[in-house]
Amino acid sequence: MADRNRAVILGAAGFIGSHLTDLFLARGWEVVGVDSLITGTLRNLEHLRGEPAFQFLRADICEPLHVPGRIDAILDFASPASPVDYLQHPMETLHVGSIGVENALKLAQRAGARFLLSSTSEVYGDPAEHPQRETYWGNVNPIGPRAVYDEAKRYAEAITMAYHRYEKVDTRIARIFNTYGPRMRLDDGRVVPAFVAQALRGEPITIFGDGKQTRSFCYVSDTVEAIWRLLHAGYHEPVNVGNPHEMTVLAFAESVQRLVGSRCELVQRPLPTDDPRIRRPDITRARELLGWEPAVPFDDGMRRTIQWFREHV
Repeated sequence: MADRNRAVILGAAGFIGSHLTDLFLARGWEVVGVDSLITGTLRNLEHLRGEPAFQFLRADICEPLHVPGRIDAILDFASPASPVDYLQHPMETLHVGSIGVENALKLAQRAGARFLLSSTSEVYGDPAEHPQRETYWGNVNPIGPRAVYDEAKRYAEAITMAYHRYEKVDTRIARIFNTYGPRMRLDDGRVVPAFVAQALRGEPITIFGDGKQTRSFCYVSDTVEAIWRLLHAGYHEPVNVGNPHEMTVLAFAESVQRLVGSRCELVQRPLPTDDPRIRRPDITRARELLGWEPAVPFDDGMRRTIQWFREHV
């Protein structure tokens, strides 16, 4: 396999990281998957047992990062990504977005590898611009409870651009909006697994706030396709990756009821601090630079996701 390209995927045992690993292997790359398993799980990689092109390394990227051999690309997906996780692991989230990202950038610099950072729509905070373009600087509360994630990602973008400008590392930044699909954790607190699990169990669906806040949902195969294309594009500033189809949380709950076939009631709870009221990507940049836009219709993606959850609830 000496002639194959070789990628290091940080956070490979996570939701998106594991799907990204599958995509790279399917397209002929060797993959070294790195994960601390704080929020990731080896169940997401169990199907790769015995795959000769895949190697797993359990490691904390906040420690000095060493991966021997040729490296062509490093993709950093190593961070808690749901409120439940980053509020439970606040210091780890801050460290992985700062120390961890710099360690990954240093490895890319030593190896002469291309580097891609998975950033997030959370850098826009509770946005005053709608839809959100990459040129928008955001509206983030720097001392609120969500800041451990939001500001870690904003810093991660800053240091990634600094390594590009001053250390000449070949970098990419993907700002990922709500992504859903198989392998999401049932208990990660995000709206898709929370609503689907409650509906499948016949429990009331818990809506935080009045349900009028909006989200945009992108199926995971579309998200990782955009990541693949961005890695191979010669563009260094952030690119939004998400589905511009916007719906209210209430409408999403009703869709889950319809697709699950559940008549469970909807109950309301107070909205968490700094929870965004609106969220929708402007994907003009992704369309123009990558020739990409989401291809999986919402109902199709949700049916696949619900089927996966049926097997795990």
